[in-house]
Amino acid sequence: MDFNMLVDAVSQDAAFLEQTLSSTIKRDNFTARLFDIHKQVLKEGIAQTVFLGLNRSDYMFQRNADGSAALKQIEINTISASFGGLASRTPAVHRHVLNVLSKTQEAAKILSNNPSKGLALGITRAWELYGSANALVLLIAQEKERNIFDQRAIENELLARNIHVIRRRFEDVSEKASLDQDRRLFMDGQEVAVVYFRDGYMPSQYSPQNWEARLLLERSRAVKCPDIATQLAGTKKVQQELSRMGVLEMLLPGQPETVARLHATFAGLYSLDMGEEGDQAIAEALAAPSQFVLKPQREGGGNNLYGEEMVQALERLKDSEERASYILMEKIEPEPFGNCLLRPGSPVRVVQCISELGIFGVYVRQGKTLVMNKHVGHLLRTKAIEHADGGVAAGVAVLDNPYPV
Repeated sequence: MDFNMLVDAVSQDAAFLEQTLSSTIKRDNFTARLFDIHKQVLKEGIAQTVFLGLNRSDYMFQRNADGSAALKQIEINTISASFGGLASRTPAVHRHVLNVLSKTQEAAKILSNNPSKGLALGITRAWELYGSANALVLLIAQEKERNIFDQRAIENELLARNIHVIRRRFEDVSEKASLDQDRRLFMDGQEVAVVYFRDGYMPSQYSPQNWEARLLLERSRAVKCPDIATQLAGTKKVQQELSRMGVLEMLLPGQPETVARLHATFAGLYSLDMGEEGDQAIAEALAAPSQFVLKPQREGGGNNLYGEEMVQALERLKDSEERASYILMEKIEPEPFGNCLLRPGSPVRVVQCISELGIFGVYVRQGKTLVMNKHVGHLLRTKAIEHADGGVAAGVAVLDNPYPV
């Protein structure tokens, strides 16, 4: 819930976003295009009055020298945070397997988990506050969506509440969407209350036509999940700046306990802007590459650079202003454990693994009033230690469940 409040605060602070991203948008065209839309919306005036965040904050347990463990944040996903639907189904799978093996006591320990219901509750609250009983939820989907069943779980939860969802591509929005004089959004002649993005987080997902469609959606009165400012709040550069001393205190004034909890989850995060600070960060990473990760301003997994690849990239970037489009992060080192991963085409055997824990958060704000702020479930992904990067979609990690001991 702390990170929900932080993301919401960042999204409302236009000056902080502009200052933080000033160097990045000079060298990263994708972030620059998003920021251009943000500026256009601010200039015209924000028509949207209800704001919805469906976030997932991802963590690993850092193994400390004294043997203790500390939960450290990897990143926060503010757009198209996935696997809430499938994570709602995995407890039943593991319980079934254990019951078949007559491990009934172990099966009973599998934690209940239903993020799809909680995510749908957030969309429902935003839909209600929009105030039009006949309005729809518009899910912006990719043309070839491999993760459709994850999305369908949330759609089905909404349908059970008599809220209808239509799936459309950016291209469909460009061709068939319109705004009326009050900037209400209509798709195929039907009013839209909530726009839920499951697309639009990678440069390859935008043609010139798609950029125009995104601008149209952002200009509308409809509740966007996320709106453009909240997507920018989830960038790696913002994550890095939030770790600076005094920044959280500025964004969350009068909340020292919240600030302390947030700071405790931060790993080392380092700017690569031109100057002495960036030079020092690069020098430290080149001297000890196994202790760092190089991160571009990208979502969707498989973008980070480690080890020799990171060294080669830093050698290429160190004297170029292009380095400002990246950040450096301390590499989190969790304690490996033995587990069996069930993957297509791979033999089932015990391998050394690490896990990543995601916490789903939902918030709804009407004007300046936060009307919902809660965590609604978790996601556990496990992969073999031989893989530095890549997730479930890349075929590297598998969906898992925490097992209390």
